[in-house]
Amino acid sequence: MKYNITALIIFITISLNGQWSNTFSHDIKCVHAKTENDNFLFNPEYNWQSKFLFDYDVTSYVLDLHVSDTSTFVSGNVSINAVALIDIDTFAFELVPEQQISNILVNGDLVTNFYRENDNVIMPIPLIEAGGVIEARIYYEGKPSGGGFFTGVTTDYSAAWDKHVTWTLSEPFSAKQWFPVKQDLQDKADSAILNFTTSSTNMVGSEGLLKNVVDLGNGKKRYEWKTNYPIDYYLISFAVADYADYSIYAHPQQMNGDSLLIQSFLYNNPDNVDAKKESISKTSDIMDVFCDLFNLYPFFNEKYGHCETQLGGGMEHQTMSTMGNFSFHLIAHELGHMWFGDHVTCATWSDIWINEGFATYSDYLANEFILGNESAKAFITKAQDHAMNENAGSVYVPESEIYPGNEWRIFNGRLSYDKGASIIHMLRHEIQNDQIFFDILKGFMNEYGGGTATGEDFKTVAEEISGIDLYTFFNQWYYGQGFPIYSYRYWQNEEKTLFISSTQTTSSGHTSLFEMLMDYRINFSDGTDTLVRLKQTDNLNVFSLNLEKDVSNIIVDPEAWTMEQVSEISSVQETDPNKTFFTIGPNPTTNEISVYFSNNNHKTKLEVYSVKGNILIKEQASGRNKTLNTSNLKPGIYTIVGRSETGIFKRAFVKI
Repeated sequence: MKYNITALIIFITISLNGQWSNTFSHDIKCVHAKTENDNFLFNPEYNWQSKFLFDYDVTSYVLDLHVSDTSTFVSGNVSINAVALIDIDTFAFELVPEQQISNILVNGDLVTNFYRENDNVIMPIPLIEAGGVIEARIYYEGKPSGGGFFTGVTTDYSAAWDKHVTWTLSEPFSAKQWFPVKQDLQDKADSAILNFTTSSTNMVGSEGLLKNVVDLGNGKKRYEWKTNYPIDYYLISFAVADYADYSIYAHPQQMNGDSLLIQSFLYNNPDNVDAKKESISKTSDIMDVFCDLFNLYPFFNEKYGHCETQLGGGMEHQTMSTMGNFSFHLIAHELGHMWFGDHVTCATWSDIWINEGFATYSDYLANEFILGNESAKAFITKAQDHAMNENAGSVYVPESEIYPGNEWRIFNGRLSYDKGASIIHMLRHEIQNDQIFFDILKGFMNEYGGGTATGEDFKTVAEEISGIDLYTFFNQWYYGQGFPIYSYRYWQNEEKTLFISSTQTTSSGHTSLFEMLMDYRINFSDGTDTLVRLKQTDNLNVFSLNLEKDVSNIIVDPEAWTMEQVSEISSVQETDPNKTFFTIGPNPTTNEISVYFSNNNHKTKLEVYSVKGNILIKEQASGRNKTLNTSNLKPGIYTIVGRSETGIFKRAFVKI
């Protein structure tokens, strides 16, 4: 038998002057709708980009390229169609030097005096007034260096299916490796035409709808794709191989009986296609769930699909993800990106959480609603454990850490993915209302769909819909570092009132307190149990619960809603004088240990003793807490003794 205690919870809150770091700036740039008066237009996104890139707004890309399944060499031409945001007489785009330019036409006029500054191509042009149309067509060919993640274009071979394959991966800075581009997250193209010519034995997958396949009569075919949805530069892609088209359909309820194409390009081998059919069929189930939770699939007028490659993972290219395998988790993650990452894209790489944290949580939701609660709990527990593998690091990526060569900081699996998903899960728990939580996700899609957003933008939407002030939550979990570490002591009096002394320390000095709603399962001696929720508001809280039964033990966070470590949970006698006067943490410790007091009106003499009884530290304390420097202590066991008018109190700790 189970029963819930809600109205009988009495909070005894002990404020301890615990503060969080306030070193980040709330003045975070967000450009949802570009205007000619936006000062951000005149500043490069990053210091390796030309300032002239930000003088125009891209309206569309038109790619007409020759590609191969055995080489990263590309050739052809690309048109950048744009509108001038100011009067401009200089035009720029990004393209690596390995791509040799033969001709550039701007509004039909040949440009002969272009020059390069690193990966920027810059050219003087006749004056174009603000609002004027620009068409820059660039003819080029070349083979970019490298291969693999973050290198633009990769070619590889599948020994299992005897297929060569070439694919692109432009995120975050590598679109310039294979086509002329403006790499600005906040400047989505309104549409794209994507034409690829290859051997007639191959097929080429890309974004939008396949409008035509033209047999050129010379052993070549041109695959003509087009998307009419806003698209960020790094979500444009191609994958080329000897493919077979395996298509199925989803039928989201929101489409009122219409079908949604799910088109997968798989290595052209009947055994391979048969082996992947069952996995791909899950895409339809996941699509239905996400349409219910997030709103209708944002690109429903076109398709969703996959291109099979040798990529070690997946990449959420808009409407056609590039896949290295077809596991349930990867399918769910990349499909989740169609909402979080593609439809709404992070406005800066600092806010990659918008993409990766939410895609990872989308995988969790697919587990919850399709595979069941136990699978979902295992998923989020693994994510939380991974997030706590190290003590520091923020989900928000500081701008100083964003540069070519440091891409794995942006795509840090522990922080951007697993901690990112874990804090979304905790936010859902803080809200305590799934209808409101999913209304927030839908509201976020409605507000920023087709554009870009920051973590602050999501916070604003969440606050408006939930009515909850989330400043502290984001300060601690999004911008802050580390995680909480709890130590618990509990006891009952003769009236069966349960007292829980909850001491929170943290893994990182950057964030000294995490205010959070915690779940506790209280098990009784008669075999029954109940679940209570208590708000940790300070480093030391003492809670009292009016019960009618004897408590046998307490389980912290039984359903894995929150991310924390528990260093101790112990039952003490009701007559123990040490219960609530002070607690300590972290324990074990290294260079310092904090003493947390249960009231502000005291004068306490603190002494630290060795196991031999020698006094090593003496300090006077008053107020809510006192920090003792333990850096000079050798590793071992020590005792803190507090002497005040109310008595003598002791706590043991370990120095490591």
